[in-house]
Amino acid sequence: MEPIRVILLPGAVLPADLAYARLIEALGPDVSAVAKELELYREDQPPAGWTLDTEVNGVLREAEAGGWQTFHLLGYSGGGAVALAFAAQHPERLQSLAVLEPAWAGRWDWSHAYTEHHAKYAELEALPPEEFMAAFMRLQVRDDVVLPPKEAGPPPPWMAKRPAGIRAFLRTFRDYDLDRSRLAAFTRPVYYAVGGLSHPDDQGDVAARLARVFFPDFHLEVFPRRHHFDPPHRIEPERLAESLHRHWAAAEGRRGASRGASFGGFLTGASP
Repeated sequence: MEPIRVILLPGAVLPADLAYARLIEALGPDVSAVAKELELYREDQPPAGWTLDTEVNGVLREAEAGGWQTFHLLGYSGGGAVALAFAAQHPERLQSLAVLEPAWAGRWDWSHAYTEHHAKYAELEALPPEEFMAAFMRLQVRDDVVLPPKEAGPPPPWMAKRPAGIRAFLRTFRDYDLDRSRLAAFTRPVYYAVGGLSHPDDQGDVAARLARVFFPDFHLEVFPRRHHFDPPHRIEPERLAESLHRHWAAAEGRRGASRGASFGGFLTGASP
């Protein structure tokens, strides 16, 4: 039997190889996984005119380079927003979709709480670089979550690109047209993972809105002790790998395809 083919898209902070090393190991030899770096970081500055479509085209090139006519796609945070855009534009190329706390999921059906919370991201634009990352992280977790302190010593070289990259994501989220009707027409299995300690007005709202898109095969799993900056692909890779194997087996009609999903109380903002 051929290996499962999957492209993994990272978020706007950690490089793809660092983000997915433990998950790829946990997935095992039956999965051919490509941890694809964002087009955003090919050069020192974001490409001129960069949008989610730039990343969608990059995924297409990656698949073509591997000779993959169809494949599974997984994206985390900013990469999750790219994965949703790809599913809307190229559904025929995907065997399934998996999103881990996508940073954004369209401009429709925002709740009042999400609208107010999302407006706070615009305020980050005025912050100096030394304050930007801490404020950006704070917005994405529950108020009582203690974030780790900044590591001692100089930051890794790749970190210098990240503030500009995050700002590029925030700008394209303002006017990018993620077509709800095309996304709702996506018929392949969709898996959504969310941390119970992530901010409910952010990830809780996104998860609820995507559930209302009426994907015919939508499965949401809550990781109660996780949040956006200690996500399951890095902290609980074995559990996530098991869930993904079930998800992909179901999509391909393989044995061992039975699965369940933990909805918990996250969508209603209940404590984990």
